[in-house]
Amino acid sequence: MATRKKAQAKRGKAPARRAAPRKKKVSPAGKPARKAAPARARPRAGKPAPAKPAATPARPSPPGERIGIVTHYFSHLAVAVLKLNPGVRLRVGDNIRIHGHTTDFSQRIESLQVDHAPVAEVGPRDDFGLKVRDHARENDIVYLID
Repeated sequence: MATRKKAQAKRGKAPARRAAPRKKKVSPAGKPARKAAPARARPRAGKPAPAKPAATPARPSPPGERIGIVTHYFSHLAVAVLKLNPGVRLRVGDNIRIHGHTTDFSQRIESLQVDHAPVAEVGPRDDFGLKVRDHARENDIVYLID
């Protein structure tokens, strides 16, 4: 016959305790800590006000003409797919610069491919891939360098 476990009495809840009072911070020298200065404090008498930074200078324009953007990047092949602006032609041997938020490199075009077939020149309506030497990201801008 199976033995039956004895029922155990449930423990009651512990009485609520009062929260311990917070200790004041004390600096290492035994003095109480100073309060932080207000955010908009006036400069002290006798000291000049801090100089405001000058307006940020305009970015220098990248060299060359903007010819398109990167629409996709295949990292395992190091190939970028580009979309060219209307009226632009791109040839093997041209120098380009790919510039973006974290990308900035220049290179000479070694190979262009349309539908996995090498070509010597592409236009704006061609869907083509370009072998690149560094990582390119979508929406990076492509410039033609003279």
